Amino acid sequence: MSSAESVPVITVDGPSGSGKGTVALAVARSLGWNFLDSGALYRVVGLLSLRHPSKPAAELARGVELHFEQAADGTPQVWLGDEDVSAAIRSESVSQAASKVAADPRVRSALVQAQRDFCRFPGLVADGRDMGTVIFSDAGVKVFLTASVEERARRRHKQLIGKGQSANLGDLLRDIGERDRRDRERSAAPLRPADDALMIDSTALDVPTVVQQILSQRALVATG
Repeated sequence: MSSAESVPVITVDGPSGSGKGTVALAVARSLGWNFLDSGALYRVVGLLSLRHPSKPAAELARGVELHFEQAADGTPQVWLGDEDVSAAIRSESVSQAASKVAADPRVRSALVQAQRDFCRFPGLVADGRDMGTVIFSDAGVKVFLTASVEERARRRHKQLIGKGQSANLGDLLRDIGERDRRDRERSAAPLRPADDALMIDSTALDVPTVVQQILSQRALVATG
């Protein structure tokens, strides 16, 4: 049972590249609510596993102390203790490491309470892959955001090029397909829509349109 019974919660789940992070953050800002990028937790564990390859990922996960801040330009910052890891956790090597550690049931178990601790008044918008099915299964509004594999690869390619990083569209297409397979087939909290989730295909939609669709569901959010 999550604390969503007393604090209003909106969950935004979906596969890699569906735009759930951008959308969830925009919804949280619009409402003045707290924001949880659960993927950042797994990316940090992935980063730590690359830094400390001899240590079990579950052990690293138990020691994660993460918090989010907002930079002067409005972009979210991810802090691991007193280290700003916002850029480091977005590299492709960390993305791949995060996908692998996220398939470990022991890692997922270690991070459950850390995610639920973000549920605070006046409300929470949480994005990830199992927010509506596991972490906040009693959330008032659950959204499952998806897009075609081709569109998600194109978005990731544009993002990496924009950051001055080299990227190959074909490689990204393959990597995203493989990540989708791991997410769907893992034994712990596989990627799937909650039974009562609002399904949104963002392939041909811009962010403001998706945000408005979610905000229109706000009346359904449980307030306890």
